[in-house]
Amino acid sequence: MTVSFNFRQMLVVCFAVCFLASANAQAESEDFTLLDMKGVEHKLSDYKGKWVVVNYWATWCPPCLAEIPELVEFHENHKDRDAVVLGVNFEDISLNGLKQFSEEYFMNYPVLRTKPGPSSELGPIPGLPTTFLVSPTGELVARQVGPVTAKLISDFIAQQETQ
Repeated sequence: MTVSFNFRQMLVVCFAVCFLASANAQAESEDFTLLDMKGVEHKLSDYKGKWVVVNYWATWCPPCLAEIPELVEFHENHKDRDAVVLGVNFEDISLNGLKQFSEEYFMNYPVLRTKPGPSSELGPIPGLPTTFLVSPTGELVARQVGPVTAKLISDFIAQQETQ
């Protein structure tokens, strides 16, 4: 008997395993306040009641650039219902440079700014991109180091909601 998986199926399994492994360490996430490109404050707690995808990224990071269209799609499909994306730029870049970049990539979700470092309020940032998933109750349920897709995020959330 031969079992074959295509690459997408393998990614779904890997993503689910990584998220599930970190889901065991559920904890109330730390609230944070970061400014967007217009100077508006965004608090993590402002989004309680929705799933929050917090994506740490940089303009110089090829995997980050590859996942931006996926995050745009996910945010567009969920923002008015059950989930939002917060993109946290994790580099030293001018405000004008960041604005121009986000327009070129049609980033439809809030782009927040923070200084790069080894960790964030949500946990370690061992590499970029790093994505955290916070439940509607404010619990940190997962961390993914490496790129994500809209389908992988949606599938993980659906799995969490059936547990």
